[in-house]
Amino acid sequence: MQPLNTYIDHTLLKSTATAKEIAELCDEAKANGFFAVCVNSCYLSLAREHLRDSGVKLAAVIGFPLGAMATLAKLSEVRYCLEQGAEEIDMVMNVGWLKSGMQEEIAEEIRQIKELMGSSILKVILEICYLSEEEIRQACDLALRGGADFVKTSTGFGPGGATLEAVRIMKEAVGNRAGIKASGGIRDREIALTYIKAGATRIGTSSGVQMMKV
Repeated sequence: MQPLNTYIDHTLLKSTATAKEIAELCDEAKANGFFAVCVNSCYLSLAREHLRDSGVKLAAVIGFPLGAMATLAKLSEVRYCLEQGAEEIDMVMNVGWLKSGMQEEIAEEIRQIKELMGSSILKVILEICYLSEEEIRQACDLALRGGADFVKTSTGFGPGGATLEAVRIMKEAVGNRAGIKASGGIRDREIALTYIKAGATRIGTSSGVQMMKV
């Protein structure tokens, strides 16, 4: 296993996040050698400047946190994020479409977004707190069909976050065809390591600095 810091997407997505807090987030990511910083798109230019030449990747969320925006709106967000230097995109799957049996629409939305992104990394957030085991497997399959690079557990804004059982199900569903990002409520080093052992290849957390102090 690689060192824990290399798995971490250091994240601040609260609506109340200030420019000062985003700058501090980037400084913490550089100091701890985290894999990436993940922010809302309004702070991409600020984060890009703070991360310049650091080796820390820049990630942004789109369709966040509900996933219910029109596909054209998500595509517009992606274009903006790429123009602002985002190297990775975390998009929220349309859970309502999944519940409606609109599988082709979901796969096509992901395909269009991935096509626009090219070689940049696309993570699809499933928001597992709303899904049954069968729906988690289905969502993973649709993400793969669309060309996603990762499936991700949660936004952190729903009524529940990551669970070990969900990560195990996701690993069974995607195998080695996609990475798995566990996020939502992961605040403890040992818990993060347990998720990695279960199959997670990235950890989304706002508690990375505390994890590094152990």
